[in-house]
Amino acid sequence: MVGATGMLGKDLLRVLGEHGRDADGLGSAGLDVTDAAATSAAVRGYDVVVNSAAYTAVDAAETDEAAAFAVNAVGPANLARACAAAGSRLVQISTDYVFDGSATTPYPDDAPVAPRSAYGRTKLAGEWAARAGSDDVLVVRTAWLYGAHGGCFPKTIARVARERGGLDVVDDQVGQPTWTVDLAELVVRLVLAQAPAGTYHGTASGQVSWHGFAQAVVAAAGLDEQIVRPTTSEAFTRPAPRPAYSVLDHGSVRSAGVEPIGDWRERWDAAAASVLA
Repeated sequence: MVGATGMLGKDLLRVLGEHGRDADGLGSAGLDVTDAAATSAAVRGYDVVVNSAAYTAVDAAETDEAAAFAVNAVGPANLARACAAAGSRLVQISTDYVFDGSATTPYPDDAPVAPRSAYGRTKLAGEWAARAGSDDVLVVRTAWLYGAHGGCFPKTIARVARERGGLDVVDDQVGQPTWTVDLAELVVRLVLAQAPAGTYHGTASGQVSWHGFAQAVVAAAGLDEQIVRPTTSEAFTRPAPRPAYSVLDHGSVRSAGVEPIGDWRERWDAAAASVLA
């Protein structure tokens, strides 16, 4: 497990243990994925390597794309070559930001890619690099991640709602809030099912706006959801453009004989207590 100290990495290690699988994890302090020699040595002896290490500072990447590219593209290239040499399968975690967000129906795994941000470009380059370096790669795209082991949208919303008594959240960006525990379970199920090399979408089912998700969050925090007011993206100008539509189709997951993650609302209800604790 590479990126093991992150929000997803911690849950993935726990889920692997619950499935009775031996697993080791390395964070950025334990492995610099931009170092080809160190990466090659780190993956030896492992059947499967999951890469959740990433430069995820979406806005900062706009002015430091080289740093984002090093982690998000050079890193997967090194891992893929190392895995190919070691006979290991690579699972590369990617993102909805590879799409431009202009769709109106869920993106299938083979939809045309057109990233609009530096972060999206570097993550897409990581997908290509992983596939170029190895024939045995699962690219798993996800979006709107939240979890117990790091900063995330629900924690921020609950804190701000308590501090200010109300807040404005955009209602013109739509996606699929996804619990890191559920994504970890999906990754493990894809690996255990020996899913064919290819691209898979690892998000919750259904869809909601950030505003709708924020309302669900404040309700779970014991507050009145009406304190969350709708606003537009234009009111929150940021360096990197956000996809307006981040709903991903799960057909490739089903084709591999694996059940997709359940509806976002049902999964949030299951996750809320641990995430907001």
